[in-house]
Amino acid sequence: MAMSVSVSKLQPMPGYVLVEPAAKQTKTTSGIYLPDSHDEKPQYGTVLAVGADWVTEHGATVKAPCKAKDTVIYKKWGGNEVKIGDIEYQFLKFEDILATVK
Repeated sequence: MAMSVSVSKLQPMPGYVLVEPAAKQTKTTSGIYLPDSHDEKPQYGTVLAVGADWVTEHGATVKAPCKAKDTVIYKKWGGNEVKIGDIEYQFLKFEDILATVK
């Protein structure tokens, strides 16, 4: 039995955020079109959902570094991808978020 999942139903676990990565670049700022073999994924996107604060094994509480609808920059090799439809969403740990864009 196949399970139907929609992004709006996903709620990250404590310590995680759900991010929709920005669209892949097909053209450089100078106007050069990139080939299909160019698979560099963007390292920024829009936060869709934020999990609860994370409590460490020592009892310290780590607050979320961002909120829903923020644009964030994240680590290149951070997170876990989940493909829903044609989009690969990212589940990122709070520590994988490098910056928010203001």
